[in-house]
Amino acid sequence: MASNNSIIKKRIGIDARFYGPLGKGLGRYTQEIVDNILLIDKENEYIIFLSPDNFDELVIAPEDSSRVKKIIIKARWYTLKEQLTLPRIIIREHLDLIHFPHFNVPLVVPTKFVVTIHDLILTKFPTVRATTLHPFLYKAKNLAYRLVIWTALKRSQKIITVSEFTKNDIVDRFHIRPDKIIVTYEGVANLAKGNDSLFVKKLDDQETLSHYHIKDNFLLYVGNAYPHKNLEGLIKVFEKLHQDQPEIRLVLVGKDDYFYSRVKDFAKNLKLYEPDNLDSSVVFPGYVPDRELEILFKRAVAYVFPSFYEGFGLPPLEAMAKGCAVISSNQSSLPEILDSAAYYFNPQDEADMLTKIKEVVGNENLRQALIARGLEQAKKYNWWDCAAQTLAVYKEVIYGNQKA
Repeated sequence: MASNNSIIKKRIGIDARFYGPLGKGLGRYTQEIVDNILLIDKENEYIIFLSPDNFDELVIAPEDSSRVKKIIIKARWYTLKEQLTLPRIIIREHLDLIHFPHFNVPLVVPTKFVVTIHDLILTKFPTVRATTLHPFLYKAKNLAYRLVIWTALKRSQKIITVSEFTKNDIVDRFHIRPDKIIVTYEGVANLAKGNDSLFVKKLDDQETLSHYHIKDNFLLYVGNAYPHKNLEGLIKVFEKLHQDQPEIRLVLVGKDDYFYSRVKDFAKNLKLYEPDNLDSSVVFPGYVPDRELEILFKRAVAYVFPSFYEGFGLPPLEAMAKGCAVISSNQSSLPEILDSAAYYFNPQDEADMLTKIKEVVGNENLRQALIARGLEQAKKYNWWDCAAQTLAVYKEVIYGNQKA
């Protein structure tokens, strides 16, 4: 009978409450995993857990409607309610396996499970500057985080992570067996490049730049403004660059939130940004749709990524895919992921960051070489492979005899 296991349909759950733009970078990962696994695996049944906010974003193909089921979970992540709700639903749905694409795993999971750990940022940077909570509440929540992630790592059948750097981080900090951790690199979306982009052809470059009050000759950053991203450090370096080259601008793209408001205040105190001044040296366009972002990448002198810590580093890789030269921090996973396609600096050393930015800004041959290497580097990563490797982990857990 054991030999027939492979033809018996299994019920696999995926906690996709982060699915889509709602979950930012984690939402991209979750969406790509779900979408591609449903395309690859036509045998097993899937139960996809979604939130009320993204339930309609996942569209099930008619031919898959009999084996793919969507369930609304009315419990926010990182809450006591999710700890109590998810185990009951897992039991009700008779799951053979569930995949949690983030560390927020219930302390009690009544079936086999796989967890993806993207990074250990909350153990590396446990600072109240990274939260809007009262310091006491933040410390309590951080302790809860450590308990949840430790339990998830110890009790999971397999751990998926997105870089060798993060795998080693997990082994060192939590003493997990290396053979329990599987590295599946993230992917880069199929982005149009250069003049082949229909989106870019439909939009006027100068009109788009003018809409966001951006002038040519600018450095670009796209991403969130959490403290470990080191945007204040970038702005301090830019202040010195701007003194020598007053025509250059710094454009920081990201949805307005508490952290971006704090970065704006920092730039304002250095007299680099005024909310009512359309000619500010530092520009905050807020959220920019993908098709307009294509133009910003195309027209930027370079993309600068000053982060202190990254589990994978998708933003600079996506910049490379869009034909933008990348100047990057040399910390954590970034050299592993970007390899020789980025121009590196030490984010702790402002003089080094300034020197490397000046070298790229002032050397067109270097800039073009970085663009060419970046386009090739981005081709090494795709979501289909990531999803296929993830599915292989599911099958190993379901059909194998792995120890927890």
